[in-house]
Amino acid sequence: MKISVIIPTFNPDHEFEVAIRMLEENLASFKNAISEIIIVDSGSKNGGIEFLKEKNIKLIRINSRDFNHGGTRNMAANRASGDIIVFMTQDAILFNERSIANLVSPLIIHKEIGMAYGRQLPKRDADFFGKFAREFNYPEKSTIKSLKDINKLGIKTIFVSNSFAAYKKDLLNRVGGFPLHTILGEDTCVAAKMINEGFSIAYVADAQVYHSHNYTILQEFHRYFDTGVFHKQENWILKEFSAPESEGQKFIKMQLKALVSLHKYYLIPNFILRNGMKYLGYKLGFLEKYIPINIKRNLSMQRTFWRK
Repeated sequence: MKISVIIPTFNPDHEFEVAIRMLEENLASFKNAISEIIIVDSGSKNGGIEFLKEKNIKLIRINSRDFNHGGTRNMAANRASGDIIVFMTQDAILFNERSIANLVSPLIIHKEIGMAYGRQLPKRDADFFGKFAREFNYPEKSTIKSLKDINKLGIKTIFVSNSFAAYKKDLLNRVGGFPLHTILGEDTCVAAKMINEGFSIAYVADAQVYHSHNYTILQEFHRYFDTGVFHKQENWILKEFSAPESEGQKFIKMQLKALVSLHKYYLIPNFILRNGMKYLGYKLGFLEKYIPINIKRNLSMQRTFWRK
């Protein structure tokens, strides 16, 4: 068995060295597996990848204009020699030395499982909103999701994250790989195709990684604008797995309940404005074809997407 870990980078900060060190320790623990690390860098200029020169790591350099969440990952996966492909992001730090082993274990044991994703834990500096998002989306209990779960889970059936996910390479290729031109959600597209092909998705709660964001209200707007664009452009996902409104309503209700239970009443105005801007961003993203491209660049978190 061979495992390839792929990480796209762009101007990573000091935490990236910690992330690589933890990754190397994880891969060293595999006694019966060969592993490789592939970094795809989009023209970093801050010196954040210079330390990689001293390591046995494959570095692929691309122009930042050529980066695409789907196409870039396809390119790297095609160059990878692993039977199992693990994708991470530069700001994800493995929780312990078993994180990778625990993540890929369901893929090795179960023939019907095509991909697995791990539990994301909030970082130490996570604010209330960043912490709650991780706790809501990544529970303590592992699950296996399949076609039969659509009626119960809806779009949550295909909730996954390439911040820490593993794929069987042959099945990734079988469903056509990641979409070549998508603003985000390349992982969701593959998850949906795998479910439709009859394969299962494993959520592995004991495969853990530190990964969270302290988004400002404006950043939340930008992020949800992009999500609206994705759902409109990949509208087949909503048709087959139901619209996300009910899940969003559940999120808001539980978030408000958490605010009250923690006596963080001072955050309620932020809560109202934040969720209102997320909703507005999503709806505008869904209507993106009516918006001039120069305005879309300013509404989006993925500005380079609109150059293509």
